[in-house]
Amino acid sequence: MSDNIESHLSENRIFKPSKEFSKNARIKSMAQYKRMHKESIEKPGVFWGREAKELTWQKKWTKALDWKAPYAKWFVGGKLNVCENCVDRHLTNGRANKAAIIWEGEPGESRTLTYRQLHREVCQFANVLLAQGIKPKDRVLIYMPMVPEAVIAMLACARIGAVHSVVFGGFSAESIVDRLSDCKAKAVITADGGYRRGGVVPLKANVDEALKKYKAVDTVIVHQRIGDKIPMKRGRDVYWHDEAARVPAKHVAKAFDSEHPLFILYTSGSTGKPKGILHTSGGYLTGTYSTCKYIFDMQDDDVYWCTADVGWVTGHSYITYGPLANGVTQVMYEGAPNHPDFGRFWDIVEKYGVTIFYTAPTAIRAFIKAGDQFPDSRDLSSLRLLGTVGEPINPEAWMWYHEKIGGGRCPIVDTWWQTETGAIMISPLPGCTPTKPGTATLPFFGVDAAILDETGEECAPNEGGKLVIRKPWPSMLRSIYGDKKRYRDTYWNDYKGMYTAGDGARTDRQGNFWIVGRLDDVLNVSGHRLGTAEVESALVEHKTVAESAVVGRPHEIKGQGVVAFVTVKGNVKTSEALAKELRNHVGKVIGAIAKPDEIYFTPSLPKTRSGKIMRRLLKELVATGEVSGNITTLEDYSVIADLQKNLKK
Repeated sequence: MSDNIESHLSENRIFKPSKEFSKNARIKSMAQYKRMHKESIEKPGVFWGREAKELTWQKKWTKALDWKAPYAKWFVGGKLNVCENCVDRHLTNGRANKAAIIWEGEPGESRTLTYRQLHREVCQFANVLLAQGIKPKDRVLIYMPMVPEAVIAMLACARIGAVHSVVFGGFSAESIVDRLSDCKAKAVITADGGYRRGGVVPLKANVDEALKKYKAVDTVIVHQRIGDKIPMKRGRDVYWHDEAARVPAKHVAKAFDSEHPLFILYTSGSTGKPKGILHTSGGYLTGTYSTCKYIFDMQDDDVYWCTADVGWVTGHSYITYGPLANGVTQVMYEGAPNHPDFGRFWDIVEKYGVTIFYTAPTAIRAFIKAGDQFPDSRDLSSLRLLGTVGEPINPEAWMWYHEKIGGGRCPIVDTWWQTETGAIMISPLPGCTPTKPGTATLPFFGVDAAILDETGEECAPNEGGKLVIRKPWPSMLRSIYGDKKRYRDTYWNDYKGMYTAGDGARTDRQGNFWIVGRLDDVLNVSGHRLGTAEVESALVEHKTVAESAVVGRPHEIKGQGVVAFVTVKGNVKTSEALAKELRNHVGKVIGAIAKPDEIYFTPSLPKTRSGKIMRRLLKELVATGEVSGNITTLEDYSVIADLQKNLKK
């Protein structure tokens, strides 16, 4: 039996960039991409040194890379201030009065901050932190709604050299305790609450609950978003606006070493102790700056919108640091994509003239299920580039996105990367890369990616294996905070000197990378290793299916059986006949071995607020009939109760 992951799906539709797009793009041809990629792999110091020089350094580095696997140092000896690069430098390059952030709250209010206004707010809040005794390398936990103050708090920490750890606003008090105790945070920045689907998320109340267990926090700074009266503990809790009124709005950015810690971000979904991924300053900023510039082809007149939350790495790299380092105008939205209905995102695109739109495949599939009437009734002609992030996108969702949202004219950058990689690793470049629905295509500059089998040999085309990165890259994680052994064991143990991503993948004959899914989501059916993403993709290809999630169930004969959870489109009626039709469809697309043993129809799937399907909960559900794990990150708790009833029928 082979240990390699088998791949049975094929995709032959190819979309080349239009001549008009290529003409104005930063990377205009595949020849230019190949030339630059070759240099970035063979002479990384030269390539990344040139990219880094576009940023502002208070002291130039003496050596581009110091690599002693698995530890990297980039731009050794160089000093910079990350916040200065995102804000201050735009005050003297003609962007001072350009909109930096256009924010819309879920209730409908809006606010615009120019780069000059953003600079003032960040400087003032940096002085608030200093007045509260926060010093360089102190850890500050940020637990905020999607408001400009979340970005301001992150930038203010970076400005004074404090290390921020942002916790997603959907996490529970228990999750806050875990992160506080691991990073030993000195202060917490939060809000009285935030709006979500018309309701209020009680952020400050969750912090209060967490601080009953973790008592080492000296200061809690509270932004008033909702305006409700909340308990404030004397001597610990202070209001943001009160403290800001007491300090000046001027602050000179001090330089920090290129390897100075910038943030710790805890990976979600783990059943054990959360992993605090540590990122540093110079390399991370260079990586996010460059990926934004080339992959999103950022131009000075773009209006860019990444729909992620700042609590995830996408919000760090592609809301806070990368776009602002590029001096772009970006949209930031507080609430849910379906409040008051599924037209909200498209209203925002139309209202602000969004040109670059970056969202998750899960959201796209939810839009498909909601119906074409929502995008069809909005003017989306301002869009020129689309992106996807978070998980592999199935070809049918890709085609809908291309045709319905992009009007058939917008290139799609399907991006693969991780919290650990810091920046995008595999993606099309929109001005030159021929795209195929479902593939992230080719490695970005400086990324030496490969698919290896269990023996360390490189897999042949269409042969699945483990995705690895063979050389260091600037935005890579530096460690797991406080646990170097776990860092080595988790990411560097499979193959000597190589980073193991934990994802299964394959390449096609053109060298495109197809991400099969997490290796722990691979099914072993009668000796065949099947990626769940391929089975899900086959199901969604059927005209009746909006979304699916596939997991394995222990099977005494086959090892694992295939269990599918399926959400159908619109008014489609579910039946045993439809379930049989779907099984046969999977058999036709992939092969009989992949046919689901069971199909459960469900109105919705368990998802986090960021849109990720919680397959871990589905696995537990099919194995035991119940869910006992942590469900506090779910968007809608009732989904689990409905699924449990469904399984018991």
